[in-house]
Amino acid sequence: MEAFLIANMAPIMFGSLVVMLLLGYPAAFSLGAVGLFYALIGIGLGEFRPDFLQALPERVYGVMNNDTLLAIPFFTFMGLVLERSGMAEDLLDTIGQLFGTIRGGLAYAVVFVGALLAATTGVVAASVISMGLISLPIMLRYGYDRRLASGIIAASGTLAQIIPPSLVLIVMADQLGKSVGDMYEGAFIPGLVLSAIYALYAFITSLIFPKAAPGLPAEAIGFREDSGDRGLKSLGVLFLASCVFGWLMMRGSEYHGADFVVLSMFYGIVFAFAVAVVNWALERTTGFRFLSRMAQQTTFVMVPPLFLIFLVLGTIFIGLATPTEGGAMGAAGAIILGAIKRRLSFDLVRQAVESTAKLSAFVVFILVGARVFSLTFYGVNGHVWVEHLLTSLPGGQIGFLIFVNAFVFVLAFFLDFFELAFIIIPLLGPAAEKLGIDLIWFGVILGVNMQTSFMHPPFGFALFYLRSVAPKESYLDRVTGKRMEPVTTGQIYWGAVPFVVIQLVMVMLVILFPSMVMHYKGTASAVDPNSIKIEIPQIDAPPLDFGPPQIDVGPPKQ
Repeated sequence: MEAFLIANMAPIMFGSLVVMLLLGYPAAFSLGAVGLFYALIGIGLGEFRPDFLQALPERVYGVMNNDTLLAIPFFTFMGLVLERSGMAEDLLDTIGQLFGTIRGGLAYAVVFVGALLAATTGVVAASVISMGLISLPIMLRYGYDRRLASGIIAASGTLAQIIPPSLVLIVMADQLGKSVGDMYEGAFIPGLVLSAIYALYAFITSLIFPKAAPGLPAEAIGFREDSGDRGLKSLGVLFLASCVFGWLMMRGSEYHGADFVVLSMFYGIVFAFAVAVVNWALERTTGFRFLSRMAQQTTFVMVPPLFLIFLVLGTIFIGLATPTEGGAMGAAGAIILGAIKRRLSFDLVRQAVESTAKLSAFVVFILVGARVFSLTFYGVNGHVWVEHLLTSLPGGQIGFLIFVNAFVFVLAFFLDFFELAFIIIPLLGPAAEKLGIDLIWFGVILGVNMQTSFMHPPFGFALFYLRSVAPKESYLDRVTGKRMEPVTTGQIYWGAVPFVVIQLVMVMLVILFPSMVMHYKGTASAVDPNSIKIEIPQIDAPPLDFGPPQIDVGPPKQ
């Protein structure tokens, strides 16, 4: 028995941790307890050196001294303030009006606003809860299928996990030892592609099942002109002019990929905002205006979140700010936007600070427990066992990626993202690097995969968040006065299943098309570091004599 324990200490330790987590014990305490328990067993068996534990205080202090993790409370606070300041409500109302009578228009609006909220808040809970409270009653009022409505809301809320400034990507970069800025830039395009696939699914559903996603009735559309026209041509012209202006400002610049997109967007929104302000001033002073009401309303509603996206992501992408500094600017910007909207209050700030403190403490406690576990795991050569196990898989890089993603997908049924990130990622990273896999690409692949942990029935946290705000009993709609049926838990679960499949398809796309991520490297160098060979020329030198030294000690003493 003792020989068996010595030979299999690492897999037994890992299996014990999984069992404890499945039994429902808190992740932080499970990690610390398993680590200390097997450290004592290892000391008794002579497999673990006691002086390893002397490094524990330094490792815990390293967690507290990690500047990168400071970005987590900043982005959390920013997201919570924005969610409580009513920005999501303004966006959903205006974008919903914009799509109007188009079949599936509300679903497109939810996806669009979900992507915008993801790029400004970075917090899944805030996105799902705010959109569930605002858009779900409207979608039910106009006859949307409950499964489609709940699925599109939950999935759009989880975009906050993969679209920067995601908390998930901060933790992923920290655990893989890579730059958060590079991780943000690499994940930007996959996040937008995933949003487009969500909208495509809503479009296909509206074609096959027209009654599942009806358009808004004409009487529900506001922001009309005096003639009854909706003014969409004016909005289209302003949008195209803004895109052209942004492209012209960036033409010939040294920026590329996500940098180019974000900076072009910044110049475009500055142009659109300036035009809208001039139009507003002319209307107030002369009664003349050249923009439609819809164009002006859409511009004024979308400029603040888009400007905040540039303030955070743009400054990080172009190197003006670190992620921590970008998070601090985002938090300050959220407070300023709340004050401008006259929705900032002491209670709002207090609630946001309390929620931020709770989430930050949750992350740090898990990370401390993970440090205890990893110290023992490395002490019994667990990292060597994992590396040999993963690098010996058939199929090389592709075989490794398929196995790892299948493994993470199964674990996501039972563990949330932070548990996966702090336990699994440190074990997978070295093996991926040894196989020559770019760790930013690897991190984005796992980020998309772990997004399913928020959507997995029955343990997905996004489903729990939506369940907490969805109607559990029949109610009277405040607009139509009709009695509405509740949304069942089964409808929420079945609505999530297609989007879990979409997320798996997105994992395959990122694997098959790595250029979606690898653009973060830029065009400065096309040299593969793994192909570099350093040859040292032979130098003719006199032979070295390693015989005993000849020491002159002088004449003997008399």
